[in-house]
Amino acid sequence: MVFYFMKSQDVLLLFKLVCLHKREQEHFNNAPRAWPLDWQDWEEESGFIGAYSESPIYTARALEEVTGISKSQVNLSIRRCLDVGLIRFDRNLGTPRVNRRALFEFVVYGLKYVFPAKPAEITRGIATAFAAPVLNEVLISGGELVPVWPYAQGHTKGQAVEPIYKSVVFAVRKDPELYAMLALVDAIRIGMPREVSLAKDILKQHLEVG
Repeated sequence: MVFYFMKSQDVLLLFKLVCLHKREQEHFNNAPRAWPLDWQDWEEESGFIGAYSESPIYTARALEEVTGISKSQVNLSIRRCLDVGLIRFDRNLGTPRVNRRALFEFVVYGLKYVFPAKPAEITRGIATAFAAPVLNEVLISGGELVPVWPYAQGHTKGQAVEPIYKSVVFAVRKDPELYAMLALVDAIRIGMPREVSLAKDILKQHLEVG
């Protein structure tokens, strides 16, 4: 697979598509949600409208509204992911489906080299990686400073980590499951070996990769 054609917004879009598909599966199978809906590390801005829906919509306009990626970039992203085998279209529904195994392999083996990140200045933001709710209850970190996505209404003070794409803070505030998965991605991208190992195991289970 030719991953060097990928852009960082492709990663955000792929994980959002995974969340939408899992929501479909939960709805039709009456399955419980994997993670709580109240996982957040921020105060909501006045007038901000969430978009957590029981009926996922896959148009470019709808995906723009829930990811913050423009419609034109959504279409280009889907085309790139089709070219490298990270997306296929459902034959019956015509909706884009993620090749979860390929996505998992890219995150584990390639992401930190293609889209590197390092904790930087101290700021207020949204906890990510080992500090996010998906990991902080099962992993105790020895460090005092935690990684955060910079955001003025965030609850946590820590070292700034550039999100995988500029609209991540917007997108995760509309979908707690997306927040959990992108925090796991960051743990793999910037974490120490123990954090990386645990994040890989949780992400692999949630993506249902055998």
